[in-house]
Amino acid sequence: MISLLEAYISDIANGTLVLRLIVAAIGLVVMYILGRLASKAIDRHYEALVDRLGERGVNITAVNLMRRIVVLSIYLMGLMFIISLFPSLNSISITLLAGAGFAGIVVGFAAQKVVGNLLSGVAISVFQPFRIGDYVTIQGEYGRVEDVNLQYTIIQTWENKRLVIPNAVISEQTIQNWTIGEPPVYWTVDVGISYDSDIDLARKIMLEETRRHPDVMGYEQLARYRRGLAHGDDEIRVRVIELADSAVVMRVGFWVRDRPTAFATGCDIREAIKKRFDAEGVEIPFPYRTIVYKMPRPEKLKEELGEGGAS
Repeated sequence: MISLLEAYISDIANGTLVLRLIVAAIGLVVMYILGRLASKAIDRHYEALVDRLGERGVNITAVNLMRRIVVLSIYLMGLMFIISLFPSLNSISITLLAGAGFAGIVVGFAAQKVVGNLLSGVAISVFQPFRIGDYVTIQGEYGRVEDVNLQYTIIQTWENKRLVIPNAVISEQTIQNWTIGEPPVYWTVDVGISYDSDIDLARKIMLEETRRHPDVMGYEQLARYRRGLAHGDDEIRVRVIELADSAVVMRVGFWVRDRPTAFATGCDIREAIKKRFDAEGVEIPFPYRTIVYKMPRPEKLKEELGEGGAS
């Protein structure tokens, strides 16, 4: 410590300390400007970057990771440059590292989750089980991936909420990606009819109302994605899936172009089927209660009346 103070006093006497502080301040400003310029340059030349790399998997998720790594590298190099301006700081760093034993263990445990999130963020950006802009279902929530950074993944739900999930957590979850692969989505609508209703009539109504919806994919649209289709087959099927306690449950399945369209289309078809069922006499059962009031037998009633009269 005494030698360190002597070094500083010597620098002040020689006038070099002030010069080093000025250079360090300039270095901080340059480091900040370079980081901002690098970030903007990567965003500005995103499409050219994809063409230059020539990989189909390169997208905004990987570019975001690249931008953050580049900016972090610039800041680290700037920090190393500033430390190099003060030789006395090198000895302090070595002393702190040498005596960091127990403190290093404590910090290591504290930073375990941070490092885990960091490595998981890099893995997500490289292997891309999902990408920014993909629609996913995770932890029972459906939404669009808004951002993937080095610590968290942010998902925008259909209610416009933001789910902020640590990368280490999301990497251990089962994720349903509605965007990756082929775009069309198979969706189903279940409807229960009474046991007295005509199943064939109900099937006819469900097929007609499903095919009538503009967002349900027909044969020509579906043939581009589904191989082996028979000519004119739109793969709309109606099946009896359950004989429940009070209803015959029927399911209609159909294809739509993507997951966001599927939910709204299913709601529209369910409403249209309900209206057609009402118009054509197909009953949709609902729970109801029958109360039976039992009258006492005549002999028992006479005995009760006789006992009452005698008293």
